[in-house]
Amino acid sequence: MAMVRRSVKREAMLALLRSTHSHPGAEWVYDRLRPDFPDLSLGTVYRNLRQLEGEGLIVSVGVVDGVERFDANTAPHAHFVCTRCGAVTDLELPGGPELRREAEAASGGRISGCEVRFTGLCRGCLDRDMQT
Repeated sequence: MAMVRRSVKREAMLALLRSTHSHPGAEWVYDRLRPDFPDLSLGTVYRNLRQLEGEGLIVSVGVVDGVERFDANTAPHAHFVCTRCGAVTDLELPGGPELRREAEAASGGRISGCEVRFTGLCRGCLDRDMQT
């Protein structure tokens, strides 16, 4: 693996992602770091997010409402995405190792990763529906 040069901005991005559970996009990261790094560009944010992802320090949750979202929690877990408000929530579900073994047995291959994403309406959106 090639040695990655230390970058204060990249470290700040990783720290910011690790400080939130909101699964933000690049523009959210840019908006929060720009006051501390006035020369920061959105392109720099995208490049560094890709690099962090390539290093296995963050994962892409996928595109939600046209925005790619990121997660610093790289431990195996599922996500729930609200189809109305776009909230992304971590889900800790039982059966991870067993599911992997079953998938490997069914495929005859070796599983290197898995992404489980549930969609629907979050509790907040359901509660708002009940109030109307």
